[in-house]
Amino acid sequence: MGKKGHGIEELSGFASEFIKDAGKKALAFYGKGKPQVKFDQGMVIEADLRLTDLFQEKLAERYPEHQVFKFDQVNEDYSHEGKRYLWIFDPVEGVANFQAGIPIWGMSLALLDNFWPIFGVFYMPSTGDLFHARAGQDAYWGKKKIRIDDGQSINDESLLFTFSRFHQHYHSTFPGKIRNLGCASAHICYIASGRADAAVIANESFQGMAAARVIIEAAGGKICKFDGCDFYLNEYLDGQRIDDPLLVATPDTFMQVSDYLQPNT
Repeated sequence: MGKKGHGIEELSGFASEFIKDAGKKALAFYGKGKPQVKFDQGMVIEADLRLTDLFQEKLAERYPEHQVFKFDQVNEDYSHEGKRYLWIFDPVEGVANFQAGIPIWGMSLALLDNFWPIFGVFYMPSTGDLFHARAGQDAYWGKKKIRIDDGQSINDESLLFTFSRFHQHYHSTFPGKIRNLGCASAHICYIASGRADAAVIANESFQGMAAARVIIEAAGGKICKFDGCDFYLNEYLDGQRIDDPLLVATPDTFMQVSDYLQPNT
């Protein structure tokens, strides 16, 4: 199988099949954090390592020439061989929810071809939600096509997702509801499916955003810097943290939302 099946149907099928199987295995750890501690880091690390090992094993069986994203180990040379493919797997997103037994967490898998995104998948095992998209094509929630309505104005029924300690960093006059569900990729996918209007995300990584980036863009949304400048995720391939807060919204909604949020001085 190593030299076969490099078509998009085969590759995306492998991704969906694997992430559903990995989700079943992740549920064996879900909510199993030690009750006497607020955050059971040992359990989370064990789950992370086992799921990562599982992915590397399955990928080696199917596509042994493909690369797996690791910090500071990305070969940035262009190739026409199997090494052109770079997989980015994040086994547990929303780790605090995962260890505490709160269902808003998931796992993501994305594929790059010579550093251009091909597709992204985000799966939430506790809820069964599967979000996926091919770059430049439609985005889906399961089998349902999703697309952001770009014509709506922000009002008191609008929903903005934020990150932890958001109110320590921003003064908000946002007229609608503000929530933090504890999982940035879930926030982004909920925007893509029309269940929220925008999100402010911070302290993220290339690994954590690779799949969600494809899904939100396919659904008509965009990830931008707060000053309105374009955000280029591939600038963080070296593994550095994305420290600057980012705004996820549609192009038409971006200015409306950013006007309601002012950095604390």
